[in-house]
Amino acid sequence: MAFRAPASSANLGPGFDALAIAVGLYVEVEAVPAGALALTATGEGAELASDPSDHLAVRVIREVAGHDRFAVRVDSQIPVGRGLGSSAALAVAAAAAAGSDDPLGVAARVDGHPENAAASVLGGLVAACMVDGRPVARKLSLDPGLSFVVVVPDRPLPTAEARAALPRTVPLADAAANLGRMGLMIAGMADRSQLIAEAASDRLHQGSRTPLFPESVELLSALVEAGALASAWSGAGPSMIGMCDAGRSAAVAAALSRTMGELGLAGRVLVLEADTCGLTQLQR
Repeated sequence: MAFRAPASSANLGPGFDALAIAVGLYVEVEAVPAGALALTATGEGAELASDPSDHLAVRVIREVAGHDRFAVRVDSQIPVGRGLGSSAALAVAAAAAAGSDDPLGVAARVDGHPENAAASVLGGLVAACMVDGRPVARKLSLDPGLSFVVVVPDRPLPTAEARAALPRTVPLADAAANLGRMGLMIAGMADRSQLIAEAASDRLHQGSRTPLFPESVELLSALVEAGALASAWSGAGPSMIGMCDAGRSAAVAAALSRTMGELGLAGRVLVLEADTCGLTQLQR
């Protein structure tokens, strides 16, 4: 069987480990029964296939099926280590290709991020968390007039490193501030006329991670100055995401390309639409 899953951008500023949106970059995984394991990987992350038995897709398939006697094909458009949910999307697609009836549960357990996995399964904007050890996710309203400008630096920022930069405790006032802004973000994503830049402000994770990617400060400001309605770190970074009126996204992307040049920062600027389909079986 072959399945496709979209990338995702998590947190969206204040929704730390709770909010994510699926975006139009994809990974495809096909698993066909075979006499022995064979892995073919193309696209983003193909270099990670040097040890097929340790590849994430193979590990997920082995967990689901109980063995790895498959010919596995992975083709990905999702940059690895850039805060776009590549591991969650791959785990979702691999679990489905192996025949799992619960790709969300498998991916949340393997990847550790139920919000990324939920976006890849359900598509659109989601809220997700763990309840009694299982992921619970709900799809939220999303304004179809939104599009997203994503700045993807060439340098990776491993999630484990970004996670290690976070404080173990946060002041009550900071937690309360994030909850209020998360409400504003959810409302603004449902109706872009209500989305304000302050809805993406955060006190839980972005500030602590800024020393790992100092250019983020300039990029976040440049996104809003160029016309994005709001801007935030994408997941654990280093990618940055701007939520835009669809009619403004091309101009915002062009401005950010110039900003990257001024900063001497190598990378890509992508204009992406929300993916509203999520996990999809492919016909071969």
